[in-house]
Amino acid sequence: MPAVRNSARVITILTLVCCSVFAAQTAFAKRDKYGNNGDSQQSANAGKDGTVSVTVGGVVFDRSKNGSGNSAGALTSTTSWSPPPCWYAPKYTPDQLKKYLEPTWEAGSTGYEWDAKQRDRYVNGHPYKDFNKDKTGKGYFWDSFVNKDFPPGWDSCEEPIFWVDQGDPPPANIKNAVTPKVLAELAYAEIRVPGTKVTLAPANQTKVNLPTWAWLDAADFKPVSVTASVPVIGVTATATARPTSLRIEPGTKDAETYPASGVCPIDNGRIGEPYAKGKADRTPACGVRYLRSSGNGTYPLQATVTWEIDWTGSGGASGDLPDGTFGATQDVVVQEIQAVNR
Repeated sequence: MPAVRNSARVITILTLVCCSVFAAQTAFAKRDKYGNNGDSQQSANAGKDGTVSVTVGGVVFDRSKNGSGNSAGALTSTTSWSPPPCWYAPKYTPDQLKKYLEPTWEAGSTGYEWDAKQRDRYVNGHPYKDFNKDKTGKGYFWDSFVNKDFPPGWDSCEEPIFWVDQGDPPPANIKNAVTPKVLAELAYAEIRVPGTKVTLAPANQTKVNLPTWAWLDAADFKPVSVTASVPVIGVTATATARPTSLRIEPGTKDAETYPASGVCPIDNGRIGEPYAKGKADRTPACGVRYLRSSGNGTYPLQATVTWEIDWTGSGGASGDLPDGTFGATQDVVVQEIQAVNR
């Protein structure tokens, strides 16, 4: 059956290319070997306080404490780790699974052998008898879901639909079945942090050998968080990102940074120090000194903030996740200081 699965994946990818996102997700849902949906559906609900919670793939994300604005963006892990591209979460009651699978079997489009194995699994008691109807209200059938952006590994959740009793953890051998830790990892992917365009002084253009001060608005750079939960089983986790440092890369080797490492630490909740009148003779806490003019062009100054990520979850669970970074590039004009000889 691996060939059947691979063919299904190929057809799915072609569908993604040729159709709309919604149609692609529907096609994927109909082609999995095990009857899995692989859903990545999304819905949103506004709360009384005006915040919006978003349900994606069986998980509810509360983004009300997230970064905002047009320049906000997602974090990139500083390691090779990445959030789960797919996961398992509760999806069906016994009656819902019956209504989902029986029309597929009756259509005969998946073949007699496959349909017979499905009936044996979910109807004949190997291991589920009559869709577990005797356990109605005592648990859920869990199914696979897919990150809506279809990152690498999105098709790796291949477990058949399985049952979990209410209050029990998912089987330990099933990777990425939602637990507080997995929810924290999914919340990581939903975190958005403020843009990193730094304020420079001088602002419009700087001069060769003149220290240029750099800082970020302290009001924007405070902890942000996203909470992920599966309400039907009472599992939740909150991932919180806290800014720790700003890295300045001048965009040319003909420059020096302040400090020399180019990494400006957080100091009393502030990144860098705003320039003010009377500071001209001081060395900036964070900044750059260009040693050569940018000529008729500009230098691409890169500003990247590193964020520490930790999480807390239901049942007292907690932990750390890899640091994340988010940066932006801005053009800097550097001119020679002109002197007039008389």
